[in-house]
Amino acid sequence: MSTAPATPAAFFERPTLVGDRVALEPLAATHAADLAEAVAVGDLWQTWYATHIASPDRMPDDIASRLEQHAAGLSTPWAIVDRESQKAVGITTYLNIEPTNRRLEIGSTWLGRSYQRSGINTEAKLLLLGRAFDDLGCIAVEFRTHWHNQQSRAAVARLGAKQDGVLRNHKVWPEGTIRDTVVFSIIDGEWPTVKRSLEQRAAHRS
Repeated sequence: MSTAPATPAAFFERPTLVGDRVALEPLAATHAADLAEAVAVGDLWQTWYATHIASPDRMPDDIASRLEQHAAGLSTPWAIVDRESQKAVGITTYLNIEPTNRRLEIGSTWLGRSYQRSGINTEAKLLLLGRAFDDLGCIAVEFRTHWHNQQSRAAVARLGAKQDGVLRNHKVWPEGTIRDTVVFSIIDGEWPTVKRSLEQRAAHRS
């Protein structure tokens, strides 16, 4: 079960979270060059369902926008840093933060193609979930993804999250297509088992 709930302000704090392979650092303008380099590999930002990923030239503006949302109490963003290279290779965020209801969403996440399937995502999620359940006292952590993003849906399921349902016609995207959003969650009673599974996967970099 989760610990006692933290103060509402704690949900928006951004301590550096450190694992064996990855560190989650408070997102800052200084990460822009690394992130532009990471996103350029394979033109990651052009993936049609990934509208939250900025192009290399837009990365400074994207970071500024994310920091504005943090200042407004709407999100809590981190840079995903590969400890071996000491480079920022992606972004991850707490969204839909509800301190009163002791829940939040992990989302608006991307990881450079060169670092996918390397174990970095697994360890980053382990760090974020640990903070949510063990430090903040959350009773539920949510994940949302595009119905057609099969890679993301499979990755969330591998974390141990269960599908809650599908929000049909949930969002109208800039080019006019409609997004159906798949909602997953992990609840506090499931966290000990999920944590053990993720620790084993992280140790094998899977």
